[in-house]
Amino acid sequence: MKALITGGCGFIGSNAARLLHSRGYGVTVLDNLSRPGAEDNLDWLRRSMDVDFIKADVRQPEVMCDVVQAGRFDLIIHLAAQVAVTTSVIDPRHDFETNALGTLNVLEAVRLHSRETIVLNASTNKVYGGLPDLTLREEESRYVMLEGCGVAEDRRLDFHSPYGCSKGAADQYVADYARIYGLKTVNFRQSCIYGPRQFGMEDQGWVAWFTIAHQLGHPITVYGNGKQVRDLLYVDDLVECYLRAVDNIGKASGKSFNVGGGPANVLSILELFRWIEEFSGRAVEYSRADWRPGDQLLFVSDIRRAESGLGWRPGTAVHAGVRQLYDWVAANLDLFRLDRDLSRSAVS
Repeated sequence: MKALITGGCGFIGSNAARLLHSRGYGVTVLDNLSRPGAEDNLDWLRRSMDVDFIKADVRQPEVMCDVVQAGRFDLIIHLAAQVAVTTSVIDPRHDFETNALGTLNVLEAVRLHSRETIVLNASTNKVYGGLPDLTLREEESRYVMLEGCGVAEDRRLDFHSPYGCSKGAADQYVADYARIYGLKTVNFRQSCIYGPRQFGMEDQGWVAWFTIAHQLGHPITVYGNGKQVRDLLYVDDLVECYLRAVDNIGKASGKSFNVGGGPANVLSILELFRWIEEFSGRAVEYSRADWRPGDQLLFVSDIRRAESGLGWRPGTAVHAGVRQLYDWVAANLDLFRLDRDLSRSAVS
């Protein structure tokens, strides 16, 4: 089996490459190396395993056609993206070109040159919008949903923010290319993914960002009251879900799955701070700022479709997973002391 991972030098991409390689896949990673940490992850991949690397940008349709036609991949995991809501508000055109047009370029390359290739798309919980109708209770350290098992896939889509629009458009193109062209495509509407090799920043990757900032003594800003809740999913569990979809592609093709830690693995910002204090023995100091546009008070994935349809469920308890991330950051602080912009973050 041959796999192409777009955005393969990112956090999820580098971990996906590691796990696919361990399962016997021939792995090619494609990345434009624009994100902080990408070159470090590429160096790590090259030292750790035999992978092919292509420096390219998914916004280039001819390049994507050439890569797909030459590679004849069995599997494409499409992770390349602009990943921050705040950045999308500042530069919505770049956000659209990367997320919506970039995804279309991948799909078109497969349609034109490799129609048997399975395409797994990393979508987002942001396709459901701000969720203002959820019935919540505000407690001392978190918001709590009063009914249901989380947000399910049959919930009405409600794109909020340029990022939500671009990722939502990509999500719908992925689903439609299965329906109209018969391609083998699957959407994963991901909640908060975390784990080693995550170079979190203030506008994306909040668990990693707060962990890194505390250990380095960087200023920490909390947008809103810190009681925002997400369900957290350890990155290895996410990749395992990808592989379950490949194994069950006959049932999974054309479908969208909400993928997160589910109700058993939820955490707020304030609760994360308590754990970081537990791990470090030091108080987390932070300032407050206004709420950010498009920030959900609570998102918890209803993961029952993935459980029943793919035979998958999270395997890493959230406290143990956050501890593993904390320990990885502590063991690799030199990576974060380099001259890079790690100065911005909150819940994504």
